[in-house]
Amino acid sequence: MSELNKIALKILSNGKGILAADESNGTMTKRLESVNIKSSPENRLIFRETLFTSDSMKDCIGGVILYDETINQRSNDEKTIPAKISETGAVPGIKVDTGAKDLANSLDEKVTEGLDGLRERLKKYYELGARFTKWRGVYNIGEKYPSKIAINSNAHALARYSALVQECGMVPIVEPEVLMDGEHSAEDCLIKTSAVIQKCFEELINHKIDLTGIILKPNMILAGNKSKNKISNEEVASKTLECLKKSVPNEVPGIAFLSGGQSEIEATENLNLINKNNDTNFIMTYSYGRALQQSALKFWSKNINNIKGTQNIFNHRARMNTLAAQGKWSSELENK
Repeated sequence: MSELNKIALKILSNGKGILAADESNGTMTKRLESVNIKSSPENRLIFRETLFTSDSMKDCIGGVILYDETINQRSNDEKTIPAKISETGAVPGIKVDTGAKDLANSLDEKVTEGLDGLRERLKKYYELGARFTKWRGVYNIGEKYPSKIAINSNAHALARYSALVQECGMVPIVEPEVLMDGEHSAEDCLIKTSAVIQKCFEELINHKIDLTGIILKPNMILAGNKSKNKISNEEVASKTLECLKKSVPNEVPGIAFLSGGQSEIEATENLNLINKNNDTNFIMTYSYGRALQQSALKFWSKNINNIKGTQNIFNHRARMNTLAAQGKWSSELENK
């Protein structure tokens, strides 16, 4: 077992998932302002540190993805944020891409940038305590989308990123997100997500990536958010498993789903059904941002000094998703 594989399994095993706390300052500002909280470095840290010191970190959270601002901050006791996370047994991680930009010759699509200077940034993040990283490619679904240009460009970037990350002794999260925005059918999402993931692995293999030392972070297979033909939760699970079984090599240790605009309960229920029907060797867990944080954020906004109350809300959501990652969740548990 390689060191990278050990890190990946530490993050994913025993029903543990990933807390995606890597929102950019711009995104975090929108979320805080939506609940009438001023977005400042201090407030962003207070909320995030409230989550990082919650009881459920020990039992439910195997890894935390940080943003550049947060990984450089210190807590009230002057410990670094990666050190605070490590104390809980979770692994600190870091988002390293610099965002999705317009794709030349296909301006309605995006390609993720950030490869320039990445080797040097990775060395700095490793010294700060990070042991895994994240890079997100985004793809639209439309009549002509995602185009081959977008599929190929983002897959190539994800592979080059992964090579540099593994060179630095860290585990890359490979996140090809096919967005749920639009009127497309679930079948269209299945076809196009499969094509995206398959191309990603073709490039990863071409770049000699150790597949036992990565984590895949894909979307679930869903109808578009404006589609008139929604599918059942059971169909979401079935189509998601169908996609992954034909697209992901067996060497990959685990898959941590993004929530992609699903509600908190939807993201938990769909994860639970995927695991109830999981007949693969892949660990299947969660890497959620809003679907872990939103209720806690709303509660916290009413009184930012009510740390314990906020943590109780977060603990509940984390525990529900950890049960779902083991196929043990039920709706009745939501009210206990």
